[in-house]
Amino acid sequence: MQSLDRPRRLLAFAIAALAGYVDAIGYLAAEGYFVSFMSGNTTRLATDFVRSPQLAFTPLLLVGGFVGGVALGRVLAAKTGRHRKPSVLGAVTLFLAGAYGARLAGSPTAALACMVLAMGALNNTFQRDENPVGLTYMTGALVRIGQGIADHVTGRRSTGWLLFLGLWIALAGGAICGAFAFVELGVVSLGFAVLGSAALCLGSFGISKR
Repeated sequence: MQSLDRPRRLLAFAIAALAGYVDAIGYLAAEGYFVSFMSGNTTRLATDFVRSPQLAFTPLLLVGGFVGGVALGRVLAAKTGRHRKPSVLGAVTLFLAGAYGARLAGSPTAALACMVLAMGALNNTFQRDENPVGLTYMTGALVRIGQGIADHVTGRRSTGWLLFLGLWIALAGGAICGAFAFVELGVVSLGFAVLGSAALCLGSFGISKR
C-alpha cells in the first residue's frame, strides 16, 4: 500500500468496500457461504465433507469459480496492458450485472456463480507490485496491522500499517452496508453493487492514463 499514490490508494479502499458489500450479500443469500473469502469456504468444504460428503459440493464449486474468475481477470489484464484497471473493473461490472439479472430471473445459483467470478476477477485490478495484499480478503492486511502495532510498542517508527487498517475498515464498512441493503432491499441491493462497480470502472480510466 505504501508504494501506491493517492488515487490508487483511494481506488484500493473503494475496491475493498465493494468486495465487502458483495461478500455480505452473497453470504446472506447463500446461507453462510462466501463469494470472496475462500479460506472460509475451504473450511466449510472440509467440515461439510466430514458431516456429509455431498454437502462439500457447493463450497468446492465456489472455490473453483473464484479461481476461474482470477484466471479470467488475469488473462484480460495481460491482454489490455496499461488499461487493465478499467478492463478488469468493466468485466467485474458485467459479472455483477449478470448476478443481478439472474436473481431477478429467479436463479440464485447462477447469481452466486456470477458473484464469485466477479470477486475473483477483481483481484487483478492492481499489478503484482501495486497490490501487496489481497483486496477481497483481509488476512494479509490484519497481519500487517498486528506487526505495525508491535513495531509501535517496541519503539520502531512505522505508519504504513495505518493504510492496511484503512483497507480493513473499508471492507468492513462495505460489508455492513451490503448486509443492511440486503436485509432492507433484497435483490435490489445487488443493483447498487453494479452501479458502484461501474463508477469504479469509469474512475479508473484516469488512473490508467497516468
